Amino acid sequence: MSKPLVPDDLWEAIAPLLPRERPKPKGGRPRCDDRLALAGIIFVLRSGIPWEMLPREFGCSGMTCWRRLRDWQTAGVWTTLHRVLLERLSNAGHLDWSRASLDSAAVPAKRGVLKQARTPRIAANRARSAILWSTGRAPRSECG
Repeated sequence: MSKPLVPDDLWEAIAPLLPRERPKPKGGRPRCDDRLALAGIIFVLRSGIPWEMLPREFGCSGMTCWRRLRDWQTAGVWTTLHRVLLERLSNAGHLDWSRASLDSAAVPAKRGVLKQARTPRIAANRARSAILWSTGRAPRSECG
């Protein structure tokens, strides 16, 4: 039998992070189970198929999974889940932080750092034109 896309231990970490279903005073269609939607999301993202081609065996339509992915992204579920899973791995001793790398684009600078002074100009005169030198003709003042 194949491995489930959402094992029990992963589901136990994710379930408390998901937003609760809003009440429907007018009734409506029953909501697809969050675990089924997560399995559909993982399948589409891992396989690369279009959302519309998600097999019916998952129990949720591709559009439902896409909406759930969007809503969970807006609610900050993925950022929180990433932090929770990193903490679990670190507590279990499975992370080697000596090989970690930070990208300066992802890590903001601390506030209150003084700005560097502008670099002063070295000379007041502008550089001579490189066009004259490339033609083999030096300016008259430099010819001897």
